[in-house]
Amino acid sequence: MKDWNGYRTDLLERVGDLAKQSPDITRGLGLIDGAAAKTGHLEPKIHELIALAVAVTTRCDGCITVHTKKAVELGASKEEITEALGVAIALNAGAALVYSARVLEAHAQLPVV
Repeated sequence: MKDWNGYRTDLLERVGDLAKQSPDITRGLGLIDGAAAKTGHLEPKIHELIALAVAVTTRCDGCITVHTKKAVELGASKEEITEALGVAIALNAGAALVYSARVLEAHAQLPVV
């Protein structure tokens, strides 16, 4: 099993190294991240639950460890996190269905041999 706390610590240290070398990169990411929350239409906990679902669909371990911690700090329960993960699972399955239809469409356009 992965040591998520150690991984997060190491990752944030490496991101800090990157920020020292190129502060505009991390500043830009921070600007994008903050812009999503500026409208205030969604609670911060909901933002983190969405981030977790997206982290799963994009397969980003760094995002998983950072946003899991933030979600819990904002009061997300294991049940709420599990429900968000269910959405991610459904979306991945839905994407596979859509892309399967594309394969059949591509197949239909091939010349008959």
